[in-house]
Amino acid sequence: MKPLTIRYGDWSALRADAQTIRLEVFVQEQNVPAELEMDDKDAVCLHVVAYDTHGAPVATGRLLPDGHIGRMAVRKPQRGTGIGGQLLQGLMAQAKARGDREVVLSAQTHAAPFYLKHGFVQRGEEFFEAGISHIEMTCQL
Repeated sequence: MKPLTIRYGDWSALRADAQTIRLEVFVQEQNVPAELEMDDKDAVCLHVVAYDTHGAPVATGRLLPDGHIGRMAVRKPQRGTGIGGQLLQGLMAQAKARGDREVVLSAQTHAAPFYLKHGFVQRGEEFFEAGISHIEMTCQL
Protein backbone atom coordinates (compact mmCIF):
# COMPACT_ATOMS: atom_id res chain seq x y z
CA MET A 1 0.00 0.00 0.00
CA LYS A 2 1.20 3.50 -0.82
CA PRO A 3 1.88 5.91 2.04
CA LEU A 4 -1.12 7.87 3.27
CA THR A 5 -1.66 11.05 5.14
CA ILE A 6 -4.30 10.66 7.85
CA ARG A 7 -5.90 13.71 9.41
CA TYR A 8 -8.16 13.88 12.46
CA GLY A 9 -10.33 16.88 13.15
CA ASP A 10 -13.73 18.32 13.73
CA TRP A 11 -16.42 18.76 11.09
CA SER A 12 -15.42 22.32 10.28
CA ALA A 13 -11.88 21.18 9.45
CA LEU A 14 -12.66 18.01 7.47
CA ARG A 15 -16.19 18.53 6.18
CA ALA A 16 -15.38 19.21 2.53
CA ASP A 17 -13.27 16.08 2.11
CA ALA A 18 -15.34 13.75 4.31
CA GLN A 19 -18.59 14.86 2.73
CA THR A 20 -17.24 14.30 -0.80
CA ILE A 21 -16.33 10.69 0.02
CA ARG A 22 -19.58 9.97 1.87
CA LEU A 23 -21.74 11.37 -0.91
CA GLU A 24 -19.86 9.30 -3.47
CA VAL A 25 -20.01 6.03 -1.49
CA PHE A 26 -23.33 6.21 0.33
CA VAL A 27 -25.52 8.45 -1.82
CA GLN A 28 -24.25 7.72 -5.33
CA GLU A 29 -23.17 4.06 -4.99
CA GLN A 30 -25.63 2.81 -2.38
CA ASN A 31 -28.56 5.14 -3.07
CA VAL A 32 -28.87 6.37 0.52
CA PRO A 33 -30.92 9.58 0.54
CA ALA A 34 -28.61 12.56 1.09
CA GLU A 35 -30.83 13.85 3.90
CA LEU A 36 -30.21 10.60 5.81
CA GLU A 37 -26.50 10.56 5.12
CA MET A 38 -25.72 14.02 6.46
CA ASP A 39 -26.94 14.51 10.02
CA ASP A 40 -26.54 16.82 12.98
CA LYS A 41 -24.20 14.35 14.70
CA ASP A 42 -21.34 15.39 12.41
CA ALA A 43 -20.90 18.61 14.39
CA VAL A 44 -20.00 16.72 17.60
CA CYS A 45 -17.87 13.92 16.12
CA LEU A 46 -14.17 13.40 15.72
CA HIS A 47 -13.64 12.86 11.99
CA VAL A 48 -10.82 11.17 10.13
CA VAL A 49 -9.86 11.44 6.46
CA ALA A 50 -7.13 9.57 4.61
CA TYR A 51 -5.39 11.19 1.65
CA ASP A 52 -3.43 9.46 -1.09
CA THR A 53 0.07 10.48 -2.21
CA HIS A 54 -1.46 13.18 -4.45
CA GLY A 55 -3.44 14.71 -1.59
CA ALA A 56 -6.80 13.41 -2.78
CA PRO A 57 -9.21 12.28 -0.03
CA VAL A 58 -9.85 8.52 -0.32
CA ALA A 59 -11.45 7.35 2.94
CA THR A 60 -13.27 8.68 5.97
CA GLY A 61 -14.96 7.76 9.23
CA ARG A 62 -16.21 9.35 12.42
CA LEU A 63 -16.29 8.74 16.17
CA LEU A 64 -19.25 9.98 18.18
CA PRO A 65 -18.98 11.15 21.79
CA ASP A 66 -20.82 8.00 22.96
CA GLY A 67 -18.26 5.62 21.42
CA HIS A 68 -20.09 4.83 18.19
CA ILE A 69 -17.97 4.62 15.05
CA GLY A 70 -19.78 5.41 11.85
CA ARG A 71 -19.77 6.64 8.30
CA MET A 72 -16.78 4.47 7.42
CA ALA A 73 -16.32 4.88 3.68
CA VAL A 74 -13.50 4.11 1.24
CA ARG A 75 -13.60 5.14 -2.39
CA LYS A 76 -13.95 2.17 -4.70
CA PRO A 77 -10.42 2.22 -6.23
CA GLN A 78 -8.82 2.08 -2.78
CA ARG A 79 -10.96 -0.70 -1.29
CA GLY A 80 -9.07 -3.77 -0.19
CA THR A 81 -5.81 -1.89 0.28
CA GLY A 82 -5.92 -1.64 4.08
CA ILE A 83 -6.93 2.00 4.27
CA GLY A 84 -10.23 1.23 5.97
CA GLY A 85 -8.47 -0.87 8.60
CA GLN A 86 -6.00 1.94 9.29
CA LEU A 87 -8.82 4.42 9.82
CA LEU A 88 -10.79 2.00 11.99
CA GLN A 89 -7.77 1.25 14.17
CA GLY A 90 -7.05 4.97 14.42
CA LEU A 91 -10.59 5.77 15.57
CA MET A 92 -10.42 2.92 18.08
CA ALA A 93 -7.13 4.30 19.44
CA GLN A 94 -8.69 7.77 19.74
CA ALA A 95 -11.65 6.29 21.65
CA LYS A 96 -9.35 4.38 24.00
CA ALA A 97 -7.17 7.44 24.60
CA ARG A 98 -10.18 9.46 25.75
CA GLY A 99 -11.23 6.69 28.13
CA ASP A 100 -13.84 4.73 26.19
CA ARG A 101 -13.94 1.06 27.15
CA GLU A 102 -15.94 -0.08 24.12
CA VAL A 103 -16.75 1.06 20.62
CA VAL A 104 -19.97 0.20 18.83
CA LEU A 105 -20.93 0.39 15.18
CA SER A 106 -23.72 -0.54 12.81
CA ALA A 107 -21.99 -2.49 10.07
CA GLN A 108 -23.51 -3.10 6.70
CA THR A 109 -23.94 -6.87 6.78
CA HIS A 110 -21.61 -7.44 3.80
CA ALA A 111 -18.85 -5.59 5.73
CA ALA A 112 -19.18 -7.65 8.94
CA PRO A 113 -16.15 -9.87 8.09
CA PHE A 114 -13.98 -6.75 7.87
CA TYR A 115 -15.01 -5.69 11.38
CA LEU A 116 -14.66 -9.23 12.77
CA LYS A 117 -11.06 -9.19 11.53
CA HIS A 118 -10.49 -6.07 13.64
CA GLY A 119 -11.80 -7.59 16.88
CA PHE A 120 -15.48 -6.71 16.70
CA VAL A 121 -18.24 -9.15 17.65
CA GLN A 122 -21.85 -9.21 16.58
CA ARG A 123 -24.49 -7.97 19.03
CA GLY A 124 -28.14 -8.32 18.24
CA GLU A 125 -30.06 -9.22 15.13
CA GLU A 126 -29.92 -7.94 11.59
CA PHE A 127 -31.84 -4.72 10.92
CA PHE A 128 -32.38 -2.40 7.99
CA GLU A 129 -31.30 1.22 7.80
CA ALA A 130 -31.79 3.30 4.65
CA GLY A 131 -32.89 0.06 2.97
CA ILE A 132 -29.53 -1.65 3.66
CA SER A 133 -29.03 -4.69 5.90
CA HIS A 134 -26.95 -3.90 9.02
CA ILE A 135 -25.76 -5.65 12.17
CA GLU A 136 -24.65 -4.01 15.41
CA MET A 137 -21.08 -4.87 16.37
CA THR A 138 -18.95 -4.03 19.41
CA CYS A 139 -15.30 -4.15 20.37
CA GLN A 140 -13.81 -3.92 23.85
CA LEU A 141 -10.86 -1.55 24.07
